[in-house]
Amino acid sequence: MKSEKITITFLGTGTSQGVPVIACDCAVCHSQDPKDQRLRTSILISTNEQNIVIDTGPDFRQQMLRENVQRLDAVVFTHEHKDHVAGMDDIRAFNFKQKEDMNVFATDRVQEAIKREFPYIFSENKYPGVPLVRLNTISNQPFDINGIEFTPIDVMHYKMPVYGFRIKDFSYITDCNYIPPKEKDKIRGTKVLVIDALRKEKHISHFNLEEAIALIKEMEVEQAYLIHISHLFGKYADEMPKLPDGIELAYDGLKLTI
Repeated sequence: MKSEKITITFLGTGTSQGVPVIACDCAVCHSQDPKDQRLRTSILISTNEQNIVIDTGPDFRQQMLRENVQRLDAVVFTHEHKDHVAGMDDIRAFNFKQKEDMNVFATDRVQEAIKREFPYIFSENKYPGVPLVRLNTISNQPFDINGIEFTPIDVMHYKMPVYGFRIKDFSYITDCNYIPPKEKDKIRGTKVLVIDALRKEKHISHFNLEEAIALIKEMEVEQAYLIHISHLFGKYADEMPKLPDGIELAYDGLKLTI
């Protein structure tokens, strides 16, 4: 498995409201460019043998249908905000097809949150047809999912701890506005970095564009992709040419091989 190629699919690259935003009349929300239409942030990690999703946001069902995902082996959660967990009920389609519980990897805190959000999943007397999950507790230590090693990167989303993850030479960090120095050390040597950049103006809990670019330069990565993008960032076609070499706006459906 260590030498097997891994494909990363950006299932969604938008912020919590998605793009377009309901009832918004801005130019981005009315853009006909598919690259300006962003579902809630999530990625699919695929090998020839398995599929793993990081976060199941409100658009999870739509994302699975769009990418024609026929099997899902595990779900990994970065944190418990609604735009990252709200679609978890739809894993039951994979339960029905695969006839097995879904492995879910999350911290104790995130597990408590999803138990509050989806109490029927964890009830002693389960209603027929509810999702079936097997909880796996993770902490700030590397863990393995069927031969793929995940190294957590403990970052801050204002006052909330969030996990990013490094897999081989790929690092993925969403919902972040501060990374402690010891956690930055885990990113160093990464060839591809995915990082949030909500908008150009400063934000209380996300990196803005200037902060994301500064981090990318500090980490000296070969290629970086910006995610968790809001309609306030600007149109893809307008903003891409302005970015430094080696930095791109990710978009829904983009695929990378690592």
